[in-house]
Amino acid sequence: MKDYKSILYVASGACSYGLLATLVKYANQLGISTSVLTFLQFLIGFLFLLGLNYLSKPQQQQQVSLTVKLKLTAWGTSLGLTSTLYYLAIQYIPVSVGIILLMQSIWISLIVEAFIRRQIPSRAKIAGVFIVLLGTALSTNIFAETKDLDTRGVLLGFGAGISYAVAIFSSSNIANKLPSPVRSQFLVLGGLLLIIVFWNINIVQQMTLEALPWGILIALFGTVLPPLFFTRGIPKTGIALGNIISSLEIPISTISAVLLLHEIVSGIQWAGIFLILLAVSVINLRK
Repeated sequence: MKDYKSILYVASGACSYGLLATLVKYANQLGISTSVLTFLQFLIGFLFLLGLNYLSKPQQQQQVSLTVKLKLTAWGTSLGLTSTLYYLAIQYIPVSVGIILLMQSIWISLIVEAFIRRQIPSRAKIAGVFIVLLGTALSTNIFAETKDLDTRGVLLGFGAGISYAVAIFSSSNIANKLPSPVRSQFLVLGGLLLIIVFWNINIVQQMTLEALPWGILIALFGTVLPPLFFTRGIPKTGIALGNIISSLEIPISTISAVLLLHEIVSGIQWAGIFLILLAVSVINLRK
């Protein structure tokens, strides 16, 4: 049996990510700009990781070559792009739909992996893809509410899913011999640089003192706690079980949207969410 503490660490990281979109949308409703929230999230997260790495092993970063640092920073732009597209998407569509579009990264990642490794996915993974697509159709209530979904939100959400798949690949395969906090520092730096380029002058124009507490809160749940929890938990649970537990992000995001934003989620949408969780299990569990 796996270490239950490690399972709780991974579950806590997934729950942190699950709360993120609801907090962002709630802050948006209070008049706080998405540009400021994303900037503060990545800036505070980067400063935290920088301080953590310096205090723990200050000589560790000196051992990382400039080439590796640049590579991690370049791939890290996908993190910033994911957050930007996702937070823009939930301005047009419910959080409960946005999280489903974001999690299309499940099957997109399989395609990316198959293309890079030039290997046909197993039958279980292919079956998982079809279950994800069916679950997506149900959870977005596409059969009943197609006209109610804003096309801009759907495209932005799906774009976030593609970017998230790239972010997952980079987090799992780029310079993976380095300690996770060190890798995370440069990945988050890449995300921060993309956000500065994307939002540029809007960050300065929209910055307010009221945004700071929300920025700290979103940074805590988005770039501070999850890496710490996942670093502690996934090495002991293993990647397969870790991925399954991480899918808790979907129901947590939906439940938080129902409680804080008063979004309405139908029974058929919950059935779709269950199918997506089932697909994650099918893809990751071995015989």
